[in-house]
Amino acid sequence: MKLGLYPKLAWDGIRKNRRLYVPYLLTCGGMIMMFYIIHYLAAMEALKGMSGGATVGQMLGMGVWIVALFALMFLFYSNSFLMRRRKREFGLYNILGMGKGNLSLVLLWENLLVFLISMLGGLAGGIALSKLAELGLARVLGGWTGYSLSVNWEAVKDTLLIFGCIFCLILLKNLVQIRWLSPVALLKQESAGEKPPKANYLLGLGGVLLLGWAYYIAISIQSPLAALGWFFIAVGMVIVATYLIFISGSVMLCRILQKNSRYYYKKNHFVSVSSMAYRMKRNGAGLASICILSTMVLVMILGSGSLYFGAEDSLRSRYPKEINLSAYFVSENEDAAYSDEDAWAILQEVQDVAGQYGVTPENARHYISVGVTGLLRDGTLTLDYQDVDAFGEEMNWVCQVYFLPLEDYNRCMGTAETLEADEALIHCIRRSYEDDSITTANGTTWRVKKQVKEMVGSGDASMDVIPSVFLVVKDLNRAMEAVNRELAEIGEEYLTHPELDYGFDTGLPAEEQIALCDAIRLQLWNREVPAEGGFCPKYVECREEERSDFYGTYAGIFFLGILLSMVFLFATVLIIYYKQVTEGYEDESRYGIMRKVGMTREDIRKSVNSQMLTVFLLPIATAALHLGFAFPMVRMLLMLFNLRNTGLMLAVAAVTVLIFGLFYALVYKLTANAYCSIVSGRKDG
Repeated sequence: MKLGLYPKLAWDGIRKNRRLYVPYLLTCGGMIMMFYIIHYLAAMEALKGMSGGATVGQMLGMGVWIVALFALMFLFYSNSFLMRRRKREFGLYNILGMGKGNLSLVLLWENLLVFLISMLGGLAGGIALSKLAELGLARVLGGWTGYSLSVNWEAVKDTLLIFGCIFCLILLKNLVQIRWLSPVALLKQESAGEKPPKANYLLGLGGVLLLGWAYYIAISIQSPLAALGWFFIAVGMVIVATYLIFISGSVMLCRILQKNSRYYYKKNHFVSVSSMAYRMKRNGAGLASICILSTMVLVMILGSGSLYFGAEDSLRSRYPKEINLSAYFVSENEDAAYSDEDAWAILQEVQDVAGQYGVTPENARHYISVGVTGLLRDGTLTLDYQDVDAFGEEMNWVCQVYFLPLEDYNRCMGTAETLEADEALIHCIRRSYEDDSITTANGTTWRVKKQVKEMVGSGDASMDVIPSVFLVVKDLNRAMEAVNRELAEIGEEYLTHPELDYGFDTGLPAEEQIALCDAIRLQLWNREVPAEGGFCPKYVECREEERSDFYGTYAGIFFLGILLSMVFLFATVLIIYYKQVTEGYEDESRYGIMRKVGMTREDIRKSVNSQMLTVFLLPIATAALHLGFAFPMVRMLLMLFNLRNTGLMLAVAAVTVLIFGLFYALVYKLTANAYCSIVSGRKDG
């Protein structure tokens, strides 16, 4: 047999099955294009000079491998649609005299042609659009880049290597399938699995229970740190449960519809429901895949969009004032105690520097606090928390506790609260507290007199990944002694110490604020602490100095979220299309019989619409349900980024679901037309 015959047969196979291969080629090219673009952006030199560019570069670097892993799984999945349709053709070749070796060569050439076409198209599209993506990224980061088009040859090499390996694995899988199937089995593969399926109630019940468990985890977690630990576990549970429910539940749905004689025995429903019932195992898997991909898109846009549009809220939460500084008390004498004079000494130096810039601090606030990390549960504060399981229930109770003196609280908040020595005011961030007292492990107790709704702003509390609890007490030294005594008992080397937080506004332009911050930083870093004790600077921060990096990082997350969502949308569209086309070929003979007994094209259209309405809403409705139960966990995770604007998150979620729902309806409508053209007997164009 001439070697030139194999590429010809391979090309004819692709050409004659172009209804299947064109979307596959477009998706392969799209995956390659997205991989190259993200790789190009992660490595571009201009990114390093942009605000937040280093962080965005790291995220894009992770995005490269996310796309590669997803491409591996999805191209394997979508290739199975092609092979199912082609096995009958290969079985016919086998019967006509072509051996398995000859068929392997045809497959080799087909795979090579698909690889070359998709690689050339994907790289061409990636190179052409990489500059547009670079300009878009520079725009959201507030940076600048040139307009000259360049090619990242390292990205080209990695793209060829990664996708070359993926296509080799796909070829190997196809060769193994062809090798072990007989000619008769190949001929029957397209119609295999046509036995009436049975509803597996055990699998369905397992899926419901697993999904309920995942939902419970999502809505019951109270700590952002615990949410971070459980998130991917809950995601895995939802994916498995969705497949189990769709595969078994879809069969049950068809059985229920068939038993409803008033619904089933109508020409609009009879053919569509009976055909669905015979293939619901695969149909359920396809619907589950659509649902999971849709959920990924919704969650990704919800998270990244909320961060992007809530960046100002997060910035002001992290930096309550235009200038913020923190200092901690140090002394050569371990028994030395701080005094108000020590605090005023460092505050005076800051005010002197501000005076040199003609600034009188506005909205100033300063306070002393003592902070410690521990477990706060059932009214008891335990500082020995090192052995807490990251996935255990105790993680919900880990928090950062700040003790503040009543005098400082009243001065900063403009209140006139009073306390006894054993009383405290309490304020919680990212958690709640219902007990009426707090007791340390060594027996020091404060009765909770009042839950206050507002607390003096703390950048450290906003930055912490764990919840924060503020306790306003009458005697700060009593609290510090109780905490340090317990730390000593559990063998901690470093004891806690008082910290001074000071913040104020200036009313200066951004550049002058930054200059003032630099001057304060220089003054405090050169400050000599008296031997008897004083405050040593911990950090000096300017909101405007951090703004560009802050916005740049969040914009980069949003940009990456959009790019990855596009990858998942590629996959969603292809699965919907293949689902419609393959089912169209499977139903073609059934509708052909119905046409012969008088069923018109209009009747076919109504029957198809009935089938679409039966299954159309299931994936998107379930995805919206997943998003609803995932919202509390996503909200907890966004708190790690200092975003607590629940109204904004709900608005982003609503808009995301609406836009994606419209896109989903459009795609389903267009692909339904392909199904109708097949089952109504029109020629494949």
